[in-house]
Amino acid sequence: MKHYTSINDIDNINDWIEEAKELKANPLNNIDLGKDKTLGLLFFNSSLRTRLSTQKAALNLGMNPIVMNVSGDAWGLEFEDGTVMNGNTAEHIKEAAAVVSQYCDVIAVRAFPTLTDKEKDENEQVMNAFMEHASVPIVNMESATGHPLQGLTDALTISEFKKVSKPKVVLSWAPHIKPLPHAVANSFTQAMQKMDVEFVIANPEGYDLNPEITGDTPIYHNQEEAFKDADFVYTKNWSSYEDYGKVVNTDPDWMITKEKIGDAKFMHCLPVRRNVVVEDAVLDSDSSIVIEQANNRTYAAQLVLKKLLENG
Repeated sequence: MKHYTSINDIDNINDWIEEAKELKANPLNNIDLGKDKTLGLLFFNSSLRTRLSTQKAALNLGMNPIVMNVSGDAWGLEFEDGTVMNGNTAEHIKEAAAVVSQYCDVIAVRAFPTLTDKEKDENEQVMNAFMEHASVPIVNMESATGHPLQGLTDALTISEFKKVSKPKVVLSWAPHIKPLPHAVANSFTQAMQKMDVEFVIANPEGYDLNPEITGDTPIYHNQEEAFKDADFVYTKNWSSYEDYGKVVNTDPDWMITKEKIGDAKFMHCLPVRRNVVVEDAVLDSDSSIVIEQANNRTYAAQLVLKKLLENG
């Protein structure tokens, strides 16, 4: 594995999950692996869990993490070829990626979509530019269309909490006050498709995800029907894919309630807006495993960094 930018970079998700559990049980066992190695974390967008957990993962492996908020602390980056740079961008990605590669042994990048230009977002301009012009491995800390660190985390969490060999897992849309990306939902879908689970998606009309990603996964437009006999309910808001980036429905009836999920475990990548996406009664109950889920972010990131270091 040269880079980790997609759930599809995982060859066998069950093997990865077991290895992540071993790291979680003994997080400092490989602390010499990253000795004298540097992880550069470049954030084009805000972050809490991704930032802290990936730094901790690097420290658990003996790496030295350095962090930069690109949008506020660096020169404006240009990603287009052949551009006459007489505007707001002062440095081209060709030089920037090459320079950062000299300082870092692995580069992790977080960059959100425009939610206005579907073609540009699906071409993953920022992530692909780093992979093209950097000379070291690239880790996706969330991009325009995917969040593979979160997807791996979610697979690990379900494996830990499942009580039956093939649990029913539901990914459910929920309302939000603004349009949000598809990245988390996409990567969660791809992760569940690799696992031995009964997986379905619930969302209102107008919010079907990219059909190239959902494939044969059953999609329900009736939330109650989708939740029947669910073992896990994973909730996330996303904007319209067909009417790209738009909010076409804010139906509050899609908010997650304790009555709806019954005995199912509740998952969310966080941050989550209480009493908009999900009611307090869910988050404050034993049904919620969002804190345990967030803790697993460290071990997902640590596993990815370990594999990249071993491969290098």
